[in-house]
Amino acid sequence: MIKIGILGAGHLGKIHIKCILESEYFDLIGFFDPDKSICEAISTEFGLKNFNSAEELMDVVDIVDIVTPTVAHFELAAKAIKKSKHVFIEKPIVATPEEAKKLVNLATEASVKVQVGHVERFNPAFLAARPHIHQPKFIETHRLSMFNPRGTDVPVVLDLMIHDIDIVLSVIRSDIKRISANGVSVVCDTPDIANARIEFDNGCVANLTASRISMKNMRKSRFFQNDAYISVDYLEKKTEIIRMQEIQTEVNNPFAMVLDLGEKGQKQIYFENPEIKSINAIKMELETFASSIINNTTPMVTLEDGCNALEVAYQIMAKINK
Repeated sequence: MIKIGILGAGHLGKIHIKCILESEYFDLIGFFDPDKSICEAISTEFGLKNFNSAEELMDVVDIVDIVTPTVAHFELAAKAIKKSKHVFIEKPIVATPEEAKKLVNLATEASVKVQVGHVERFNPAFLAARPHIHQPKFIETHRLSMFNPRGTDVPVVLDLMIHDIDIVLSVIRSDIKRISANGVSVVCDTPDIANARIEFDNGCVANLTASRISMKNMRKSRFFQNDAYISVDYLEKKTEIIRMQEIQTEVNNPFAMVLDLGEKGQKQIYFENPEIKSINAIKMELETFASSIINNTTPMVTLEDGCNALEVAYQIMAKINK
């Protein structure tokens, strides 16, 4: 078992604690949080040791799990890396692209592994869809949330849209040619609704929408590629694949959906619903990180991935601010 310690025991930190305690990969040594009331509650509920400082905890673990507010990410991650500790760090990776680049250099020098908590990569609906996504031409995403004051301390692009930015970058292996974006502030000082259009050198276009003042919650992505449309519902954990295939022989099924394309022949439409496995995405991302350390392999979501997503998010916010 790998010794792990948690920095930050708030809402998300508590979820991490539960997942780690359920895992056979980890030995949870303890946690640190500057809020004494949180410390008392967590110690009472889970019987965990509350360390007096982040540094004290870092000294006795192999992995540091950073689940603090983003403003503290860089300082804590840098300290852990300099102590030659592996680091799991929640998204967004750090507060600025400059900090992210510094962290990449530190991790490279220290030869430690770092994984970024872009948890939607481990969503069972996306995992079911991923093998079917090949060179999409157009991607459309909607990430809408009902208003919650807890997330308003960061821009909606960093809080919500960055999930979809990472997903898009993970499936489109091409440089970005152009970004355009706009946003509207309704409740907060920063935009509550944002839309971005990302054009890639390979011709793919991604249209991303995020809102934190919606009347309902929605987490959907749609991938359009040659002869296939793939829909992923991250919230409902559903995936649907609609394919078109050329008809080689006469179709005798009266219920079959057939498109007559004139001189181009006929194509039949097929609907697929891949099996969605029951997966705890947060537990899975933590365990795959442990596996990458044990087997000395590349983490599923690398430090560079987190850096790239943050860089694109800042480009989008710059376009909005203009």
